[in-house]
Amino acid sequence: MHELALTEGILKVVSSEQQKNGFSRVLEIDLRIGEVSGVIPACIEEFFPLAAKGTPAEGARLVMHTVPAAFECLCCGYKGAIKKHSACCPACGSTQIKMTAGREFFVENIVVE
Repeated sequence: MHELALTEGILKVVSSEQQKNGFSRVLEIDLRIGEVSGVIPACIEEFFPLAAKGTPAEGARLVMHTVPAAFECLCCGYKGAIKKHSACCPACGSTQIKMTAGREFFVENIVVE
């Protein structure tokens, strides 16, 4: 149920931007959500209308962009995806890999009027 806290965090970002830029209404909020971030987009969508009620973001459209998991092999330099539930480089078989994308969760853009 941490998605409620995350949804409230989205609204704090919107509020901060409103104070800086003075807009009256939010039309759209674009989010980047990594596929292994642990965030459940459907829960964000469910909590958002309730959390946004009475704020400039009330009625705003949420647009969620999934960021696929990506890895880099520290042995051969491979960059890209690996098989799910694998911890090996698909090019050389090394286990010395690091995740370079897929854990993100942030507000990328806010469309306002």
